[in-house]
Amino acid sequence: MARDTVHVVGKLAASPESVWAVARDFCGAWHPGLSSIVAERGESGAIIRRFTAQGDDTVYREQLIYLSESDRVLSYTHLEGIAGAERYTARLSVAEAAEGGTVVNWSAEIVASPTRASQIASGTRPIFESGIAALGAAAKAPPQQPEITAPAVALETIILPGTPQLALTATPAKPGPLVLFLHGIGGARGNWGAQLQAVAPLAQAAALDLRGYGDSSLGFRQSNVDDYCEDILRVMDHFGKTRVLLCGLSYGSWIATSFAMRHPEKLAGLVLSGGCTGMSEAGPEEREAFRVSREVPLDAGQKPADFAAAVVNVIAGPNASDAVRAALLASMSAIPAATYRDALRCFTNPLERFDFARLTMPVLLMTGEHDRLAPPAEIRAVAGRITDAAPRADVRFEVIADADHVCNVAQPAAYNRPLTAFLARVLA
Repeated sequence: MARDTVHVVGKLAASPESVWAVARDFCGAWHPGLSSIVAERGESGAIIRRFTAQGDDTVYREQLIYLSESDRVLSYTHLEGIAGAERYTARLSVAEAAEGGTVVNWSAEIVASPTRASQIASGTRPIFESGIAALGAAAKAPPQQPEITAPAVALETIILPGTPQLALTATPAKPGPLVLFLHGIGGARGNWGAQLQAVAPLAQAAALDLRGYGDSSLGFRQSNVDDYCEDILRVMDHFGKTRVLLCGLSYGSWIATSFAMRHPEKLAGLVLSGGCTGMSEAGPEEREAFRVSREVPLDAGQKPADFAAAVVNVIAGPNASDAVRAALLASMSAIPAATYRDALRCFTNPLERFDFARLTMPVLLMTGEHDRLAPPAEIRAVAGRITDAAPRADVRFEVIADADHVCNVAQPAAYNRPLTAFLARVLA
């Protein structure tokens, strides 16, 4: 097999926002070469377009595998219709031109026999060229999305007895998978209040106090990530759910991904905020340095409340409000010293390096614009790795503007928009 590529660049007078408002519609009929197009859904909710071209009865099917509204990028892969193509993956990006207007980059990678790869590449170029010209002609002001606030729902506190005792805050029951929120190493289940309310119209949701946090207790021994995964299974069993959609923040994202490595068949989707890989790709020396540096104050007899203000100064963004800082300070200050030490040792002793090929479920990654612990460039790269490794990728990546590490607390409305859009699609 041979590999061939196509790369077409177009410059348009319209603004990037107006061009992207058209280009982002993966199943839209804006390309002049289309004769018909309909939207389909894959088994896990992936977006698929089924279309025919002008003067051609062949049915083509392509799946959206990557989308970033904040970066204005989408990627898709061929499923059916291109004869002789072993693989055909394309990427379209929309960016602001230095001199004003818009630059559109549209590229494709083709794997086929040498002769066929060259033929497909030759046929692709004019399709991309005419498509970019059509984007310029069809560019329109992006639609204004009104903020719709649903009536607040009553939240229930649930205590699961046992060792450890597990505490949750839950929304009213609904059919379908449970949406379970997992907080960060300096957080608690209360950090997810705005998300519970936003998700309640779509699915039953719950926020869990991890072991030792809030109203949950530690186990008899040092926790490891397998223990956290068992806790998630206990929660699912309590709610009578066979599938779950996990939404994590930082440490919670690492736990969520670890669960996905063990139980991919139980996951309806995965939302990873402010991190993903944790310490799973760090070497022994880096992990040890991370643990030791954070245990120094504990070894000196301090509690998290004693150094919470310093932690908040690291994780809060430059424009964090007093209310956001106060919320972060309160959750960090409430952590018992034994819990913080237990979490640090669990985090710095990962049991495996993640295999992203096991992420067979839809994945949404988000991080704050001002996140210094999981900066956008790092998480964007992880999103790309998942897209490349997953057997049938369905990945979305978003940067939450003017947010910091705890992006769901810093900018709840901006965080909830991609979250609820993702859930509405995946859980439909």
